[in-house]
Amino acid sequence: MADSPISAEEQNEITRVCVLAAQILMQHGTESALVETVARRLGLALGADSVEVALMAHAITLTTLCGKRSQTTVRRAIDHGVNMHMSVQVQRVMLDAEAHRCGTAVVAERLEALRPFHYPHALVVVMVGLSCAAFAWLAGASWCACLLTFAASATGMAIRQQLAHWHFSPIINFTLSAFVVTSITAQGLIHNWGIAPADARLAMASCVLFFVPGVPLINGVSDMVKGYMNTGIARLGVASLLSIGTCIGILFATLVWGAHAWL
Repeated sequence: MADSPISAEEQNEITRVCVLAAQILMQHGTESALVETVARRLGLALGADSVEVALMAHAITLTTLCGKRSQTTVRRAIDHGVNMHMSVQVQRVMLDAEAHRCGTAVVAERLEALRPFHYPHALVVVMVGLSCAAFAWLAGASWCACLLTFAASATGMAIRQQLAHWHFSPIINFTLSAFVVTSITAQGLIHNWGIAPADARLAMASCVLFFVPGVPLINGVSDMVKGYMNTGIARLGVASLLSIGTCIGILFATLVWGAHAWL
């Protein structure tokens, strides 16, 4: 293999940029196959002859090859929560690099400037409440049960956001929030707020739907199907623990209030 026209300093910057892109994607819940594809395509677009990526549950190993010279780096990937905005922005940077609209320096600058996009907390609370109430309505619940579902799920989402802000463990967060949500809907059954037992059952089932860890479950299965067993098992493990925490919160609330509407 002939020597590459790319200098060692340029290769070092290409390696840093590629692993930064992979790190951002991993930290914000992107599936492993896409992480590897984006990092490889970005490196090739910037002039590397080859880019090899090894993904683990919380780490990334990336090697670039330029001529006879190779360079390897390792980065930790700390979970920052699912954020598809970050995934889309990194892919846009990669596409611009492939179209030769930006070089290594510009790519590095754009990646370092990326910040996660978050909807206002109040808007998230209201929309979660409305979505859970809509599920109850579609299942045939009465208006009173839908209003109770909205109040319970919105309150639970607000508590979940606050616990996350206080850096509680996600498992504890889900357990406590599920307990509060189920406790609120249980009051409708206990105090007979115009809700029939069948409606209470629908309300208790619908108000906890936002606890389903959909993205980790989907990504975990996708990773395992595509051969990324390490990251797939890790993501499924996290999703399972969150589901168990939610179940514990629900069961504890039904035991405390004696509201066994699901049985």
